[in-house]
Amino acid sequence: MAKTGVFESDPMVMTKATELKKELQRLVRNIVDDEDYRTETIDQARETLFALKELKMKRRSLSLKLRETVLCPEEFKCPLSKELMRDPVVLATGQTYDRTFIQKWLKAGNRTCPLTQQVLSHIILTPNLLIREMISQWCQSQGLDLPDLAQHVNEDGITEADRDHFLSLLEKLSLTLHEQKDAARELRLLTKKMPSFRSLFSESLEAIPQLLRPLSEVKSRSSIYPDLQEDIITTLLNLSIHDNNKKLVAETPMVIPLLMEALMSGTIETRTNAAAALFTLSALDSNKTLIGKSGALKPLIDLLEEGHPLAMKDVASAIFNLCIIHENKGRAVRDGAVKVIMTKIMNGIHVDELLAILAVLASHQKVVEELGDLGAVPCLLRIIRESTCDRNKENCIAILHTICLNDRTKRKAMRDEESAYGTISKLARHGTSRAKRKANGILERLNRAVNLTHTA
Repeated sequence: MAKTGVFESDPMVMTKATELKKELQRLVRNIVDDEDYRTETIDQARETLFALKELKMKRRSLSLKLRETVLCPEEFKCPLSKELMRDPVVLATGQTYDRTFIQKWLKAGNRTCPLTQQVLSHIILTPNLLIREMISQWCQSQGLDLPDLAQHVNEDGITEADRDHFLSLLEKLSLTLHEQKDAARELRLLTKKMPSFRSLFSESLEAIPQLLRPLSEVKSRSSIYPDLQEDIITTLLNLSIHDNNKKLVAETPMVIPLLMEALMSGTIETRTNAAAALFTLSALDSNKTLIGKSGALKPLIDLLEEGHPLAMKDVASAIFNLCIIHENKGRAVRDGAVKVIMTKIMNGIHVDELLAILAVLASHQKVVEELGDLGAVPCLLRIIRESTCDRNKENCIAILHTICLNDRTKRKAMRDEESAYGTISKLARHGTSRAKRKANGILERLNRAVNLTHTA
């Protein structure tokens, strides 16, 4: 390749490279000379080496861009970047773009072709091998080298070799049981350790169905292999953490039914991770509706009732998120959430998280009736009196305010508490702004009722 002198003529780049090399020498010397070297030193050396590699790659990229800006034929330029294409791919409309730039376009939520404005029938990107070969031949004639696709790193930190490995793992999920288990385990680890790896699932509409195939083809619960199910469900959880995947994952037809199945029949880790996946997916309001309509609240509430310590926080978080929208409140109430939650609170189990759910559900009329029957008022007043947590006191008084407004028969218990301990008036003076407002609302109601009684 012809030398350009770009690197050598940039003092800042040269200085940075020199600093990195000196730091790398120092770290390696420490590792070699010191028998008791720390593992952190190895990590620092690895990071420094990676930074040096990045600088080298940027230098080569800059050198190439300077020459191709003037020389590159228009047909070899990406319509989006106006630069020479490194990895040309064909969109559903037949137009060719550089993979990095069209992926950025799609990840921004666009579902049209940038050139034709046609709506895309799918978002699968097909390598344009003919154009790739033509660009390669042109580069050779100009004394330029295209980066090796296997080593080329896109904006997500993914190389073509990573992509090929990903596709091979998906293919293994349709082979023998042993290969399925190996592939599922590796996908679980990769999507955990490499957040950028999660983005590969959004490149093809078939990727998630391929991941789910070993579970979706099972005819009965007894045929499910627990370790395989755990790895696939945990991979789904890892995918769901990636914001650009949330809609795609939830709207893939088999995902929510398989998460519900996992909530009911998996190992405790599988059930916990299924709940955590539903929690992360429910960050989108459209997903809250979809998950609620699917009937997922019932197995979540059942798992909450079982009370396994490993699952409680994830289950409570999922139920809380789902119940933020009105239609899911009714579903949760019908599925028995109020009794399960109140029983746990009375037993002092995960009081913080469950009070938050109860405060969200309290606006539903049937909840007020159930809370009255369950003896919730004395319990909530006791928590306000004894708790040191402002958020718990706030949630308790908010629930009590709703009860006070809608169930007059429970006001006597509140008046008795106020007479004996001054619990509500203390909160009206020293609580959070919301707690003060709710406490004062209750006191006004109680005082008005007393005045009416005296007048009568």
